[in-house]
Amino acid sequence: MDFFIYAVIVLGAIALVASVVLYVCSRKFAVKEDPRIGKVLAALPGANCGGCGFPGCSGMAAALVKGCDAGSLDGLSCPVGGADVMSEIADLLGMAVANTDPMVAVVRCNGTCENRPRIVEYSGLRTCAAMNACGAGETGCGFGCLGCGDCVSACQFGAIAIDEATGLPTVDEDICVACGACVKACPRNIIELRKKGVKGRKVYVQCVNKDKGAVARKSCKAACIGCGKCEKACQFGAITVENNVSYIDFNKCRLCRKCVDECPTHAIVAVNFPARKPKAEAAASKPASAEQKTETASRTITETPKSEEVKS
Repeated sequence: MDFFIYAVIVLGAIALVASVVLYVCSRKFAVKEDPRIGKVLAALPGANCGGCGFPGCSGMAAALVKGCDAGSLDGLSCPVGGADVMSEIADLLGMAVANTDPMVAVVRCNGTCENRPRIVEYSGLRTCAAMNACGAGETGCGFGCLGCGDCVSACQFGAIAIDEATGLPTVDEDICVACGACVKACPRNIIELRKKGVKGRKVYVQCVNKDKGAVARKSCKAACIGCGKCEKACQFGAITVENNVSYIDFNKCRLCRKCVDECPTHAIVAVNFPARKPKAEAAASKPASAEQKTETASRTITETPKSEEVKS
């Protein structure tokens, strides 16, 4: 019985000493969190998608408060919450936030089943990462979409789906929040975040094939051949050809669509634009120019005296 009492006393003393030590340590080494972080975190959408470049919304909240202390929130943006959430956070922190253009994910590959036929059959783990590690995939293009849907699995918002007719992923622009998860998931880097544009209008090269023209064209009918016609047609310096493939800088592009008309393989696409009138109809509806009106008037004046002379 005495041993039992001694054991309880010793254990109680150890527990008491340990609690005192823990209390002293907690007071001495306590990390005080800025109360603003909790308020900012509550304003964020809580998606924890990582699209802002930080590990979750808590990391973003800490970065925003730190930016506020530094005097600037430039470069900090929540793609899911958008401008509304950032404006609310700016009000909480008493700061001004720069307006950023909304972004959207685009699939830069037009290697449909028709344009890029299957030449081999892959048997293995059905993911883009695994198929890419094994080689070129099931088609002759080693740069195009593999169609296994890693991007679909990565999207938390259901904005991407594989089109069964084409075998390519399609992005629902109304749902996409430009978090960038699909961009990171694609092993071929064919998904890119671009400016959403006014009324969703965009012009971009739907190909990333870096092979030379003849080789690229052989593997896909819609491949960019790097001919440079689009680069010459662009008056704004928005197009560059590098590694046998052209690229359109969306910050410089003015959506004139001249490059779309010049591309011989139709690798450049214009999205959400109204349909163009046929050339014959456009020419018929085009008003006469000042030179044409002057020429018509001069003909009328010249021909009138002749008709009167014949009558006399």
